Amino acid sequence: MSVFFYGCITIDGYLADKNHGLSWLHETGSPEETDCDRFYSEMDVTIMGKRTFEEIAQLEDAASVYPTTENYVFTHAASLPRKGFTPVNGDVAEFVEGLGPDQNIWIIGGNTILAPLLERDMVDHLIIQIAPVLLGEGIPLFTQKEGLRRFRLDVVKRYGQFSELILRKNDVSPCDFLVDNESNLW
Repeated sequence: MSVFFYGCITIDGYLADKNHGLSWLHETGSPEETDCDRFYSEMDVTIMGKRTFEEIAQLEDAASVYPTTENYVFTHAASLPRKGFTPVNGDVAEFVEGLGPDQNIWIIGGNTILAPLLERDMVDHLIIQIAPVLLGEGIPLFTQKEGLRRFRLDVVKRYGQFSELILRKNDVSPCDFLVDNESNLW
């Protein structure tokens, strides 16, 4: 099993503005400018929080966003208004441990999903795109409790206005699909 965080933040470290809005991201660029499709093709499972799901659910055909993965939403709701997404609740780290050894798991958005996994040292790879935007306040990416976690920088890429850092835990092997020496290296 490999656990990945893949997402975009502002240069001051925010995932969303203080109202959980993403207009700053949509006004900066689009996923088509990145390797997101290539990354997604290697994933088996997505895990997100309720607020991330709510952004996706606003799309006309939300089920087409992640059509080839098992998609789990951490929520207290018993059902979700869109097909293709399964509601779950409880401890995210225990849930991830129960998914099995041969799964590539994408943690989408949500510091409340990411923090417990970082606290238990379960995140193997961080793919962080940085938009040239300062919000000043908002929803931060990292909110885990104090505890040193060391990652190794494998690649820095540029996609239009976005820079991308591909990092992995020191004791984890690099992923071939992440470390492509011919794609957009600075």
